[in-house]
Amino acid sequence: MNKQLISPSYRPLYDQIKVLITQSLIGGEWRPGEMIPSEFELAARYKVSQGTVRKAIDNLAAENILIRRQGKGTFVATHKADVTKLRFLRLTSVTGDKELLENKFISCIKTKADSYISKILGVKVGAATIEVKRLLTFSGRPLIYDHIIVPAASFKGLNGAKVEESKGSMYSMYESQFGVRMIRAEECLKAVVAEKEVASALGLKEGYPLLSIERVSFTYGDKPMEWRLGLCLTDDHHYLSELE
Repeated sequence: MNKQLISPSYRPLYDQIKVLITQSLIGGEWRPGEMIPSEFELAARYKVSQGTVRKAIDNLAAENILIRRQGKGTFVATHKADVTKLRFLRLTSVTGDKELLENKFISCIKTKADSYISKILGVKVGAATIEVKRLLTFSGRPLIYDHIIVPAASFKGLNGAKVEESKGSMYSMYESQFGVRMIRAEECLKAVVAEKEVASALGLKEGYPLLSIERVSFTYGDKPMEWRLGLCLTDDHHYLSELE
């Protein structure tokens, strides 16, 4: 069944098509890794030109929501792909050397949202949440203390065993086991000092300087689905951000 275009004339037609494609992604019509219909088919479906559909897809590809593959078609992006599974991890060696990234599970418990997490994740105060703590190692050296909170309603069945089985790629696990794909993230960076628990986990003295990266990750429809605090040791690593 054809979906109706959005009526306001101030919104470009290609942007309306972009919204409709996104709605189909939210509804699960096309799953991560699957190929979407051709530009010709989508143009017929939405009763617009192929050029309009192409521009909408170009925009979604630029946002890493879709991926074009030459000679094959356009696919829904997935965190399982090597180019995207570590997309939000920006800590890198100052030498540029590639490192073996692994994680050490610390804990996974059920908690309740306080006023801060409530506001961040858009849930009620006291709503059930799942809190995960783990240690990220770079070539065997612990560099990031990872603290994660997600809404329990969207991640039913998430437990310590699943976190350990994810082998470091939480976003890939969210996608494959819970149908939640993270599209974008907002981060706040600041300098902090290591408190007792974090210092012990990273093998540092209490009060050692760290880089704090607070991140909120969003799924389709710009819905916040994860709060994460990464406390990073940056003696010989730095945060790399590519600007366009």
